[in-house]
Amino acid sequence: MTKARWFRLSVVLVPILMILLIIVYWDNVGTANFYLHTSFSRPHSSGAIPGIAEGEDWEALRDVDEFLAKLLSSSVKQNSSVSKKTEQPLIQGSSKPVASNLEENVRGYDWSTHDARASLDQEKLQVERQRTLREFCANSSFTFPTKERSFDDIPNYELNHLIVDDRHGIIYCYVPKVACTNWKRVMIVLSESLLDQGVPYRDPLDIPREHVHNTSTHLTFNKFWRRYGKFSRHLMKIKLKKYTKFLFVRDPFVRLISAFRSKFELENEEFYRRFAIPMLKLYSNHTNLPTSVSEAFGAGLKVSFSDFIQYLLDPRTEKMAPFNEHWRQVYRLCHPCQIDYDFIGKLETLDEDAAHLLQLLKVDRLLRFPPSYRNRTASSWEDDWFAKIPLAWRRQLYKLYEADFVLFGYPKPENLLKD
Repeated sequence: MTKARWFRLSVVLVPILMILLIIVYWDNVGTANFYLHTSFSRPHSSGAIPGIAEGEDWEALRDVDEFLAKLLSSSVKQNSSVSKKTEQPLIQGSSKPVASNLEENVRGYDWSTHDARASLDQEKLQVERQRTLREFCANSSFTFPTKERSFDDIPNYELNHLIVDDRHGIIYCYVPKVACTNWKRVMIVLSESLLDQGVPYRDPLDIPREHVHNTSTHLTFNKFWRRYGKFSRHLMKIKLKKYTKFLFVRDPFVRLISAFRSKFELENEEFYRRFAIPMLKLYSNHTNLPTSVSEAFGAGLKVSFSDFIQYLLDPRTEKMAPFNEHWRQVYRLCHPCQIDYDFIGKLETLDEDAAHLLQLLKVDRLLRFPPSYRNRTASSWEDDWFAKIPLAWRRQLYKLYEADFVLFGYPKPENLLKD
């Protein structure tokens, strides 16, 4: 390589190395004054990496990928050693959680002792779940939208469900209506991304629900772009390779029932205005609807489950805007054919899966997974909920969610799809 080429490469590499060393330094000495305690969470006002001009050759970045991987790996190891010194053993939470909103107050928590169950062979279970997922992702005869695209093809706004914990090297893709509130609480405790009077939360259930779902609380992949510009995908890929990635899923039809119950059977102002009013107008022929959900409920005006299913099947719905995250398909939220997940949990085996995952992550001494809701929507309810839904609609709905059924090993609901 000529001196001129070495000089050009050094012009690109030196600023990058300086930035990374500063990042690693700040992450190792602590970032208590920053809202997000993560290695790569400090914003740059320009949205790009300082020291690299817009027109410079980004191809040169490929030459430092291996270096970045080694540096990040070293940083994670250092952070782990620091955390081992500072992390305290599990503190038992209060006997009763404080219900901070109507939904939790209505549904409540299950603090009772569960009956002893035969322990699941978690390792074999994970092998089977991952095998099923990878086989169908590789099966060219099984197709669904977005399956064939690469990770680089995924728009940045579709990466907003990937929460990163740099302290422990964890990436969690959250799926609404699959215990995501409590998993987000766990991620907040682990990443120390939220403080209470200057001290990080240590008990997940102490974290108020309104903070749990505040997007500013979590470092997610979609935030990388505005901080690091074109360099963001390099960082994402390194983290995806080095970190432990997990998600939790649920029977797709039961998840829909759960979403309907929590968003349309309880008074929810946002969902009433955004979704219930259009549904009532389109599918129930109502006009002059009340502007507030309390007035509507008082007048007996509620979205029916049939209205909700019609809304999902209506082709106009997706043309206006993508599905809301509470009923958007898991393959669209978490991109399982583009991201190689290390752990696939299921709500149906939540207690066992959560305990095993916390052990694998080596954080089981720091916290326990919060108890499950006592009124969790049951699979046995499907027949009753879908009894008044026309057969043709049920079949259309299955096709809409078929990829989630197949990829995650849920049996086809034959009883709902036959005459």
